[in-house]
Amino acid sequence: MMQYTVETLNSSLESSPFAAHCKLQVTAFDVGAQRLEMIMPMSNGIAVMTALKQAHGGAIATLIDTAGSYAVMAFLGIDSATANLRVDYLKPPFDSTFKAVATARRIGKSIAVIDVDVVNDKAELIAVGRGAFTTKA
Repeated sequence: MMQYTVETLNSSLESSPFAAHCKLQVTAFDVGAQRLEMIMPMSNGIAVMTALKQAHGGAIATLIDTAGSYAVMAFLGIDSATANLRVDYLKPPFDSTFKAVATARRIGKSIAVIDVDVVNDKAELIAVGRGAFTTKA
């Protein structure tokens, strides 16, 4: 079992070509509160149309999925895979640095359930997700 830090989690993100393309970055986590924060800045690489400066829904889903998986990594010190993911889009994701806040609802022997809220720069909720992630190393 590994003890992760913000730096080691970000190093792991940088080693993933897709996460690096999306410019994902862990900004904070608290093992006791079982909460992790991750950001994704708006860029042409995640845009549905660059003229609109609107993030593609798939990029928002990626942020939710990755924040949930990395939350399990940070909390348990193990790698985790996604078993299931649901995303509800609440507001169009226009030009912003998007912040995901992942919170553990339950961490079991084989599966963790993580809820993720995504907000924009104005702290408006733009999407919510719930994922089931593996907890066995």
